[in-house]
Amino acid sequence: MATMRWLTTTFSTVAIAVALAAPAVADASTDGWGLNGTFKATSVGNWAQTNDVYHDETGVTSTWTIATTCSSRVDCSGQVNSDAGWTAPIYTRSGEWLVKRALPHWEHCRDDTTADGLQTYRFYPADFTGRAQPEGRTTFIGWDKTVAPSGACGINQPLVINMPFQLAPIS
Repeated sequence: MATMRWLTTTFSTVAIAVALAAPAVADASTDGWGLNGTFKATSVGNWAQTNDVYHDETGVTSTWTIATTCSSRVDCSGQVNSDAGWTAPIYTRSGEWLVKRALPHWEHCRDDTTADGLQTYRFYPADFTGRAQPEGRTTFIGWDKTVAPSGACGINQPLVINMPFQLAPIS
């Protein structure tokens, strides 16, 4: 009986102490949410598709320096600086990272004119098999897609080049 009274008193004391303790403050830290550092960005040209038909393109490898801030796990934004000489915004949407940039004079037409393209990198954290792994990520995979507007070069179909993409941290 004395043991039961002691346990009840102890549990009651702990419960009161927890209830009266200061409420926990939300941690504004973004540890683990943002994408920050230096990365090797690779667009795999030998698996490229041009207008949905496999067609070898020149692969591209560059070094990206990425700086992001996050207000939550699904709301991040920042900037990418590439050693290829361009800078573009980066943000998250639906669990994917996106980088979009304009490519002036990207499509060359038969009449010696050009059309601009929009390059979009979409990637997500994955394990070595390609399955999405949002926790403990080290490698990201996705697509590097560049599109010219429909009607460019007098053709009522956009030129679309889509290549597999990989982003890996540089040690």
